[in-house]
Amino acid sequence: MKSTSVKKIHDFGQSIWLDFIDRKSMDTGEIQRLIDQDGIRGVTSNPTIFEKAIGGSSDYDEDIQRLAHEGKSNEDIFYGVAISDIQRAADLFKPVFDEEIKGADGYVSLEVSPRFAHDTNATIDQARALWKAVNRENVMIKIPGTAAGLPAIRQCIKEGININVTLLFGLDRYEAVTNAYLSGLEDRVARQEPINQIASVASFFLSRIDVLIDPILAQKGLQKFMGEVAIASAKKAYEIYKRVFSSDRFKKLAEQGATPQRPLWASTSSKNPAFTDTKYVEALIGPKTVNTLPLETIDAYRDHGNPAFRLEDDLDKASEVLKQLQATGIDLDELTQKLEADGVEKFVTSYDKLLATIEQQRHEIVQGQ
Repeated sequence: MKSTSVKKIHDFGQSIWLDFIDRKSMDTGEIQRLIDQDGIRGVTSNPTIFEKAIGGSSDYDEDIQRLAHEGKSNEDIFYGVAISDIQRAADLFKPVFDEEIKGADGYVSLEVSPRFAHDTNATIDQARALWKAVNRENVMIKIPGTAAGLPAIRQCIKEGININVTLLFGLDRYEAVTNAYLSGLEDRVARQEPINQIASVASFFLSRIDVLIDPILAQKGLQKFMGEVAIASAKKAYEIYKRVFSSDRFKKLAEQGATPQRPLWASTSSKNPAFTDTKYVEALIGPKTVNTLPLETIDAYRDHGNPAFRLEDDLDKASEVLKQLQATGIDLDELTQKLEADGVEKFVTSYDKLLATIEQQRHEIVQGQ
């Protein structure tokens, strides 16, 4: 089969995961075609993706009806149908997981409730429950990288749960996440438990950074930096990744089979129509990383992508961009905290909308009896 531009990205050491899931894409074989044709190597999901999937089709009606008759809550119904989809997708990606370097890819991610983003104990409890319920070695449980999420990440890694850390925007918080991962591995080693089967990624959200900062840059006459802050942040995050995972601290863990927590570039579809629709994909191709893309960005890249190793290009420029922000009084830390808070709020809104959709379908089922 001819290699597509999307599949060629893998030649540069980057894995492309699909930022989308629904039953139709599995029923029609679309996801399998993406695996075969484009070399897609994993799946991520979130409350917004499931809200669109469940609210936008009748594919879930039968399961909702069955679970409603069993007296399940709306939240239990959601996780019932979501777990079923995640299990099915994990089985589709199991051959990828079982490739020569076992566990390098083939993961499918399911997120804890966004309502728990600031509740450490509730996050841990639900992560355990979802991990047990899905019961697939190639699943990752998504935990937001909030302050409350950090101890939850460490505890879950300690317990041997694969974790996709989500909603990362700032460099300091990203480094704290790498520390939580290493600490969890060290806790596990201290208990004389194996660490060679644990995987984690740290998901850095990108285009949302530019959406927030670009209008501020325009006001300050810094138009030349518009569309550059997110990419600069990602390049600096990659520098942190390389430093942390080449450290003596990590080498001790690697001797016992630990694998690095790869950076994952998320929110890489262009939000600004002035930018090319492959802007964030092209700029951030590099080894030992993941990029998770929605279907429309995959289609765009297949059509006119030009893969090449660019992640470490113009590192001096990346440093200069961030220095210029500081020099002009733009507090990037403050803005990334706002992005985190907004991101949690958006996911809660989608989650609540999802539960309202399920409630409506429950009502229609009862009325129809």
